[in-house]
Amino acid sequence: MSEARAVRFDTFGGPEVLYVTGIPMPSPGPGEVVVAVRAAGINPGESGIRSGALEFKYPTRLPCGEGSDLAGVVTAVGPGVTGFAPGDEVLGFSWTRSSHATHTAVPVTQLIPKPAALSWEVAGALYVVACTAYAAVRAVGAREGETIAVSAAAGGVGTVTVQLLRHLGARVLAIASPSNADWLAARGATPVPYGDGLADRLRAAAPEGIDAFIDLFGPQYVDLALELGVPKDRVNTVIAFEAAARLGVRAEGSEDASTADVLTYMAGLVADGTLEIPIAGTYALDDVAKAFEELDRRHTRGKIVLLP
Repeated sequence: MSEARAVRFDTFGGPEVLYVTGIPMPSPGPGEVVVAVRAAGINPGESGIRSGALEFKYPTRLPCGEGSDLAGVVTAVGPGVTGFAPGDEVLGFSWTRSSHATHTAVPVTQLIPKPAALSWEVAGALYVVACTAYAAVRAVGAREGETIAVSAAAGGVGTVTVQLLRHLGARVLAIASPSNADWLAARGATPVPYGDGLADRLRAAAPEGIDAFIDLFGPQYVDLALELGVPKDRVNTVIAFEAAARLGVRAEGSEDASTADVLTYMAGLVADGTLEIPIAGTYALDDVAKAFEELDRRHTRGKIVLLP
């Protein structure tokens, strides 16, 4: 095969600006391998980049590809590569916005062997949610017995964050829609419906106070955390960067935990059944715009995955 296919956009906008086109087949440079992508998750941050909302943090040169999460099979190796060979099943991440494609070249430092227990969909959805959840939990210094609130608790990152906190022995106040209450409660969290009166509901759920707050949705939750008396150094947002800078709270996310060691640790917790990665839906590469339309409604439990 002399040509690969990849998602591109030439202008900022909604999902309708996305299209799939032929590109030259990637070739591996030193320390890289080419991966035939079997599954690649999509993420809200990619919507922010595509819309232009994150230009202040992630400048974009158009035309642009997209995608960080990936899982697939190694098809070629570059000079100096010894840890992987053609035919190896891997999962990992791209920092060049290239995983929403049939093939991509990736440094071996950004890949790990795919555990046999993981489906392609789960393996391809793992990186962003797993490393973001790990970074957020680490940033607030979560400890056994503490009460920690999580906004957008039923989203892709939220579902993993809630489970990781419970694994560590924390009590979790999971802010989400009522439709997700049963799922969250089944995983040991205390569901708290979002909307008007949320502060009162959180106070009622934790009359002794809230030790830490992880925001996965937006700046209103950073304001809420401080209103509830959570110390600034125990508030972390993965999305409200301007509010974090203005108010002096933490803003650690996937970039702060993007290592093979962290990914191996999190993949192990999924492989042994400690954590679950819910898959909300799968789409063909050509249906990428439809996949992002669903994601952008912000009511998806778990991950949406492209299957190139």
